[in-house]
Amino acid sequence: MRKPLAAACAAILAGAFVAVSAASSAAAPDGPGSSPTARAASAISAHPADVRAAGGDSYRVYRSIVDASGASHVRYTRTFNGLRVYGGDFVIHSKADGSYAGSSVGLVNPLTLSTVAGVTQAAATAAAKTSFTGTINAVATPELFVDASSGLGRLAYETVVSGWRPDGQTPSVLHVITDANTGAFIGSFDDIETVVGTGNSLYSGAVPVDATLSGSTYSMIDPSHGNNRTCDMNNGTSTCTNFTDADNVWGTGANSNRQSAGVDAHFGAAMTFDYYKNVHARNGIFGNGTGAPSRVHYGASYVNAFWDGAQMTYGDGSGNAKPLVALDVAGHEMSHGVTENVVSGGLTYSGESGGLNEATSDIFGNMVEFYANTTADPGDYQVGEKIDINGNGTPLRYMYNPSLDGSSHSCWSTTTKNVDVHYSSGPANHFYFNLAEGTGATPFGTSPLCGSAPAMTGIGRAKAEKIWFRALDVYFTSNTSYVNTATPANTSRAYTLTAATDLYGLCSVEYKAVQAAWTAVNVAGSDAACPAGNDFSLAAAPNSGSVNPGGSATSTVTATLTNGSAQTVALSASGLPTGATASFSPTSITSAGGTSALTIATTASTPAGTYSITVTGTGASSTRSTTYTLTVNGPPGCSGTNGNDVAIPDLTTVESSLTISGCAGNAGTASTVEVHIIHTYIGDLVVSLIAPDGSAYTLHNRTGGSADNINQTYTVNLSSEVANGTWKLRVQDAASGDIGTIDTWTLNLTASTPPGCTGTNGTNVTISDNTTVNSPVTISGCSGNGSTASTVEVHIVHTYIGDLLVQLVAPDGTLYTLHNRAGGSADNINQTYTVNLSSEVKNGTWNLRVNDNASADTGFIDSWTLTL
Repeated sequence: MRKPLAAACAAILAGAFVAVSAASSAAAPDGPGSSPTARAASAISAHPADVRAAGGDSYRVYRSIVDASGASHVRYTRTFNGLRVYGGDFVIHSKADGSYAGSSVGLVNPLTLSTVAGVTQAAATAAAKTSFTGTINAVATPELFVDASSGLGRLAYETVVSGWRPDGQTPSVLHVITDANTGAFIGSFDDIETVVGTGNSLYSGAVPVDATLSGSTYSMIDPSHGNNRTCDMNNGTSTCTNFTDADNVWGTGANSNRQSAGVDAHFGAAMTFDYYKNVHARNGIFGNGTGAPSRVHYGASYVNAFWDGAQMTYGDGSGNAKPLVALDVAGHEMSHGVTENVVSGGLTYSGESGGLNEATSDIFGNMVEFYANTTADPGDYQVGEKIDINGNGTPLRYMYNPSLDGSSHSCWSTTTKNVDVHYSSGPANHFYFNLAEGTGATPFGTSPLCGSAPAMTGIGRAKAEKIWFRALDVYFTSNTSYVNTATPANTSRAYTLTAATDLYGLCSVEYKAVQAAWTAVNVAGSDAACPAGNDFSLAAAPNSGSVNPGGSATSTVTATLTNGSAQTVALSASGLPTGATASFSPTSITSAGGTSALTIATTASTPAGTYSITVTGTGASSTRSTTYTLTVNGPPGCSGTNGNDVAIPDLTTVESSLTISGCAGNAGTASTVEVHIIHTYIGDLVVSLIAPDGSAYTLHNRTGGSADNINQTYTVNLSSEVANGTWKLRVQDAASGDIGTIDTWTLNLTASTPPGCTGTNGTNVTISDNTTVNSPVTISGCSGNGSTASTVEVHIVHTYIGDLLVQLVAPDGTLYTLHNRAGGSADNINQTYTVNLSSEVKNGTWNLRVNDNASADTGFIDSWTLTL
């Protein structure tokens, strides 16, 4: 689904502005010290053909990403002679050293069209009304814009018609596109994206429910996931009532209890939030830590669920008997929210790009299901298998063989662009299954090959999901497609190959698997040939570490043969901070699986900060590199100051960092940020504090008008953030005419570790053969997060403890393995485990989960104690 226009405009206006003109040649130079937006502005000036620049173009920054290596990626939107260009978005890529690394662009050629309409707005309005089926409530004034969704520009009107679909229950915000010269209908899309046709949940079994306690009443508002809120629409379409409960035990697992569907929706929202945060380092659906509300029991016998750009809504199905709140449905719909926020304008919701949009939601909806790892709804590659919309027990879609649904395309063809987006999703779904699991017979279904493509072996879900998200996050544009003969670089095959290169190396096993998986679904490409000679890839594990000044960090560097024969590789390192040295033992390795111990030693004078160190392997036939990120801690304590001046040029974003170390636990609720910025007209500035995990806290947002300088101390609740790590002061100059300098800033985290909060469950829980059981402990009245040295004292009576998998389940569903089938034939577990729970909110229901994995021995959980 495309981002609603109002939301898109808000995002655009918050970004920096770069005009392609003679003046743009004065943009900040490339270099590791310049900001990502400054590098990108310089690249646009130096390489205008790479973004299909035209004389009437102007660009605004939509979002920027900085990799751990220091490489950056800046997304832009485009206007032409003042008109929005849909499909004109592009991405500028820069290497870690600041040099230009290329672009992702959807336009075929620079725009040259006239921007004078041949038909009136009234004609566009009339045409839009005839395209709407249902009851019309409002018609917005048509917007004249440039439609470049095909890669070629044409003048068009976009008219938004709002109302209700024929069922009288499904809201509709229909965008109708008509030709501004002929009045002909071009296409339409709807902002309302539908499915098409301890709590006890309906589909996921007993699951944790993170709620908020007020007085003696619990509300289904999740403080651990951006205050996700789940409410009851009472089978209407307007008012939603928050679910509340007296004992924090929600639902019965039966549809007769209205809370049960709420449990599924609440759990689905939490798992989707956690999946994106923990697997892809994205802070929730919207990227800013905000939760996505869920509305259940919508309408009467409403056989649908939809995402409207801000929240999820679930109907109860035919006869109000089968609420559409299954886990993969929740993950699917909320993933539309990720797509529309990541890609400027979203992936155009028609043709092949619309199929990629739907496939992205199918892919991540199922990956959320695997991530949640519930026994009642285990991960699979079917979409909507629990909700039975078809009424015959079949799922909506099959990723391993999409054509099984009777409509989807398993293999790409020239007609794929002509079918509904839920069916043009087939080739991408099939590709993803092949990439993760392989072709032919698998435990999840049999994946057929297209044409004469060779069989292939999958690389696993963990790698496949990283590749797809990287491609979406960094490379996809709004009109990316499967096949594009005019701009072959703007295709899903090309971008996933680039993502695989970023993550695993050019021509790596993973890269070649991406090639094979696309070939297996009949999507060919003009891939650059892998080297014919001897080649290898280089990796460091771990690829990051932190030390106190004077300390050392270690990593293992491994070379992997990717082509040809082995060669000797000499190792070296660059980008080290002052006073640091790097040594390798041995100094040379074979490219065929050789390893070397890397030691980076610092001195007492090495300055605090985070550094990207390039490790290079030089062989006779090829040279490859990888990145190790070194954090040098600041002096022990919970405060730090950076007094180094950082220039703030016009229309750029700059950062100043400092590193906190030796500060136990989380930051305080009344942490302070003392800021001193010299700048004329502070109304130009957006000032934010960036936490080590990427969360942003806005301190100053373009207030103060023409006043000079910021000298202010801000109080911020940072209790959800671990104190130690690298913090940044980010300053964006969002208007022209005034410049300045970050003079100095001081962060005081007022961190403290409150007394440990403890809970015990002494009720015996029987552990039968080949079953999984849970024992809960509810913690309340404790502030902040758990500690880095929380303890779990476990007493289990059981013969042959080698049968047992014992895990701690946090309130948000995160699993911490304590005992994994060790101990063989020994009897009983009486042990205290130390666990880092600093990322977990203390309050909520924790569970000790015990899984008996073999027959013949039984037992019981005697007691367990959790100390946070």
